[in-house]
Amino acid sequence: MGWLAAGGTYEVALVDGRVVARPASGASPAGQEGKRERALPTEIRDRPEVVELQRFAEWLDRHAAECAAQVGNWMVSSLPVPATLLARVWPDEAWQAALRDIVIVGDGPDDVGFLRDADDSGGLRVVNLDGETVRLAARTVTMPHPVLLPDVEELRTFAAELGVVQGVEQIHRATWRKPEGIGAGVHEVTEFAGAEYRSWFHLSSRATSLGYRISGSSVVDRIRDAGRVVTATVGMSDPYAEEQAWTGGLTWSDEEGQGRGLPLTEVGPVAWSEGMRMAAALHAGRTVPKDGAE
Repeated sequence: MGWLAAGGTYEVALVDGRVVARPASGASPAGQEGKRERALPTEIRDRPEVVELQRFAEWLDRHAAECAAQVGNWMVSSLPVPATLLARVWPDEAWQAALRDIVIVGDGPDDVGFLRDADDSGGLRVVNLDGETVRLAARTVTMPHPVLLPDVEELRTFAAELGVVQGVEQIHRATWRKPEGIGAGVHEVTEFAGAEYRSWFHLSSRATSLGYRISGSSVVDRIRDAGRVVTATVGMSDPYAEEQAWTGGLTWSDEEGQGRGLPLTEVGPVAWSEGMRMAAALHAGRTVPKDGAE
């Protein structure tokens, strides 16, 4: 993006997501052209050119966040995505930042790799585990949740060798696998229960900052697992009865079963991992006593 005149003394532009100014050529001493101001000069902050650029920067930030959220939803849900759609959005820098190096899987188990490019014909180019750049011709691809990737450790090692940094956390996303031997009548996980917060407000703020919703006296996350929508729920103490707040146990419910509580034996791998991730994140934000005691 080029520089715009902002009055007769300054020029402004959007650089690295923020509006910057520099003395206009012809209005600055010799040798000062192109020198950027550390902060926007007071006399131009309300000029239309500056205001519009600031609004544009805010829109770009929102757009980038929306792109990342959509790719994150495709990944967590392992939804099939048309290759032509990826090709259509690829030229957009925000979409490309969210999609680049996401692990995608095509028609066969060996059609897997880090996404590097998408062209107008719908062809996708990936770097496979042999380090080769190959073309996937699949009509749809998935971006599997890491708990569903059988070679996730190998992918992590290979990503480190390539210097891969994913715009949407996938292969390094924290995962939990359901342990063997859970009793048929067990409905709740209490491993992360009892996390204490200074107030209900602090607990709810922690939850919403992580992207979760508050529903009544619970923190909830809706998860699509193998085509079924499951709600993971972490209980919260009563905001009206206690000055402090605590987290409760973690449960899952099946929306297709009219909200019935699921036995842990019926919770799928993605729903289990994402529910445990939510409970662990809420536990990690708890108030820690000054002496470090639990």
